[in-house]
Amino acid sequence: MAAYITSFGVISPYDAASERRAADLCREHDTILRCVEPDYKQLIPPVHLRRMSRILKLGLGAAKICLNKTGNIEPDAILVGTGLACINDLELFMRSMLEHDGQEMSPIPFINSSHNTVAAQISRLLQNHSYNNTYCHRGSSFESALTDALMMINGQEAAQILLGGIDEFSMHYYTLINRINGKRITGEGATFFLLSPEATGSVAEVTAVKTFYQPAGDVVHSFLSENHLSIHDIDTIFVGSNGNEQDDSVYDGLMRELPPETRVAAYKHLCGEYTTSGGFALALAAQALQDGYLPKSCIIRQGTQRPPERVLIFNHYLRQNYSLMLLGKR
Repeated sequence: MAAYITSFGVISPYDAASERRAADLCREHDTILRCVEPDYKQLIPPVHLRRMSRILKLGLGAAKICLNKTGNIEPDAILVGTGLACINDLELFMRSMLEHDGQEMSPIPFINSSHNTVAAQISRLLQNHSYNNTYCHRGSSFESALTDALMMINGQEAAQILLGGIDEFSMHYYTLINRINGKRITGEGATFFLLSPEATGSVAEVTAVKTFYQPAGDVVHSFLSENHLSIHDIDTIFVGSNGNEQDDSVYDGLMRELPPETRVAAYKHLCGEYTTSGGFALALAAQALQDGYLPKSCIIRQGTQRPPERVLIFNHYLRQNYSLMLLGKR
């Protein structure tokens, strides 16, 4: 399976234009990263904007940033991955239900809490009636949507696919997860890509993706072997270190086995931990392949001085959902 990234749009806590250091990011309580949001009036018609919840603004904003770079190509499919979806609307509805004992409640927060709300609203805004699907597979939601996109492109079912990953921050969820699993850097973000089977004008090539649930044994080397590669063929590896000792031990074990020339980069200190952070990592890696270098703020081991040509992204969410994504220079 392979596809080419034509363009991408990102709304995240990390401002790539100024390459702010991790210490300068928009933080709360030292472990929460919030998105740096654009002027949505430049992206979304004001008549729609005033009725949108924050996650809809994030999702539609990132999708429009992506499509604007291509001259607003009409996608043949819209695929979105989200682990928590519109969780703040859901919490608003549940609080209202408890406070009013189920009486005289507005149905709007419930309607807006559906997992497919973002994908549906993108379709509505674009007046697009093509294939539309949302994947809600916790920490592998974005990678599941990416798998579908690659299958469609390789099956010649679509030529232009709008692919996205989005999750918003929830203080209730943040408190619960940290209470159960220990403190970690938590974030949010929206990332959208336009994927195509054509290499012309593309940013990078997505070669393969694979997800695992609580795998036993080595998944990295077996994944590379399936793609006829070895660890020596990878010049750059992105790992999802998030500041939690147990979570980071998974990546530490891999880094001890890497050849000295392999460059290692981290990304969750820039975007935080959330279920679809793999989308942010994919955008960061694609940008590095296009530019020929990585931002200094994400390099944790320099290794080779050569420009990145083949990148592996290794991520897990709460040591349950694991994923691997392989990219190459176009």
